[in-house]
Amino acid sequence: MTFEETSLPGVLLITPKIYRDNRGAFLETFNQREMSAAGLPSKWAQDNFSLSKKNVLRGIHYQIVQPQGKLVRVTHGAVLDVAVDLRRSSTHFGRHVAVELSGENGRILWIPPGFGHAFLVLSEVAGFAYKVTDYYSPAGERTILWNDPEIGVAWLAKTEEVIVSVKDAQGKLLREAQVFA
Repeated sequence: MTFEETSLPGVLLITPKIYRDNRGAFLETFNQREMSAAGLPSKWAQDNFSLSKKNVLRGIHYQIVQPQGKLVRVTHGAVLDVAVDLRRSSTHFGRHVAVELSGENGRILWIPPGFGHAFLVLSEVAGFAYKVTDYYSPAGERTILWNDPEIGVAWLAKTEEVIVSVKDAQGKLLREAQVFA
């Protein structure tokens, strides 16, 4: 695996070695020793999975109570994956990084606590698997509006329409949202 710092310090893009032959492919999606050496946590609370169709946009989600670090990857299909720095004390506050994750490229993104997370499905369907460092806290969950102009994610460069949940459509603007210190 290779670990690459993104434009947001702490957010890492992980590229596993993919072994391909006439039968298909094999890759490691998690290696505790290598990930610990790169500074990732050694304890995880949950593994989660979602299945979404083309143009579904989920996020921008985070938990103000029981903040979660997320190790995210796509099992099949492709997404535009986004992390947003929500730490008010950070010099990168409100900035985002966007990367394409797919079953084909096998890339994995580490998003530490203190960041919001969202993704847009680019393929007909996408399987999205992720580990989190703390348990889901409905009382602590927050949502920032996916198209907040202050954050400026270029979602619509990837699609003409998005499909969002009622909760995500009612997200707050960054300037109004409860964020991290």
